[in-house]
Amino acid sequence: METMLRAVSMGGYFDVARRVGLNPVELAQQAGVDAAALANPDARIPAAAACLLLERSAEKAACPTFALQMAEMRRKFGTGVVNVLLAHKRTLREVLLATAEYRHLLNEALAVYVEDAGETVTIREELVVDPGIPTHQAIELAVGVLARHSSALLGDHWKPRAVHFVHQGPPSLAFHRRFFGCPLEFGSDFNGFVCAAADLDYPNPAADPELVRYAESLADSLNAAGVDSTALEVRKAIYLLLPLEQATVDLVAAHLHVSVRTMQRQLGLAETSFTRLVEEVRGELAVRYMSNPRYPIGRVSALLGYAQQGSFTNWFSARFGMTPRDWRNSRPK
Repeated sequence: METMLRAVSMGGYFDVARRVGLNPVELAQQAGVDAAALANPDARIPAAAACLLLERSAEKAACPTFALQMAEMRRKFGTGVVNVLLAHKRTLREVLLATAEYRHLLNEALAVYVEDAGETVTIREELVVDPGIPTHQAIELAVGVLARHSSALLGDHWKPRAVHFVHQGPPSLAFHRRFFGCPLEFGSDFNGFVCAAADLDYPNPAADPELVRYAESLADSLNAAGVDSTALEVRKAIYLLLPLEQATVDLVAAHLHVSVRTMQRQLGLAETSFTRLVEEVRGELAVRYMSNPRYPIGRVSALLGYAQQGSFTNWFSARFGMTPRDWRNSRPK
């Protein structure tokens, strides 16, 4: 089952592409995106093709801030029933929870998780598409849009303490610094924000509970997820929870608000299993973390859920045919 997103998620693409001298229709066709669908906010387009389109556009224009310029155009929540619902939630925390609940109507590839740690919270975002699909631009778009929505909701009360990206930063960070207005951390082990817990619970002055209830009544009838989507949702949850040492079958089921039995039954119908998905995600994350020379192998071992580095080395050698150290040494410098 192909992972899809609403074309509204790519809002601003045509404007930015033309601004930097590109032909957006031609590039969309080359990336496998129907340009007419891309121009229709309610149309659904393949997430992987959208990621490729953003990456190729940034590369062709020699513009590493391409996607972030798209995010800069998002002055407020968009139109549509889900965006109305989000714009009138009582707090940013409720917005994030609703984003996860109505993910099938927004972006099936996007996963969001809020990790509480006393007075601070970490908002993690992941884009889960096929291995090998570049997502640097797409994740900057997703994190950038979250920043714009948070600012629209909270105004001056949105003051993140830092923004994090897994990938390396561009040569110049001037645009990123101006856009986010907070410390930047590239080459991190997650994508998203660290902010004060109080920010997530600050009242939204535009909150309208009656309007939210009405919007929810319309959205709920559209939000059905089939069995085929279960494997994707479990993969997304594992991506978020594995580095936190929380990717157990019980915690993943709780994250998805289903029973363990129901989750395992639906995975069986999709001809996969929880153990197989953990193995797949662990392999993909191993490549991500091992490709970052800033991470000692012991750190990578912990991020992938291994308490003992020796156990990680045995697993890695069996999967990749060489030790973690040899794999890293074989990479181009």
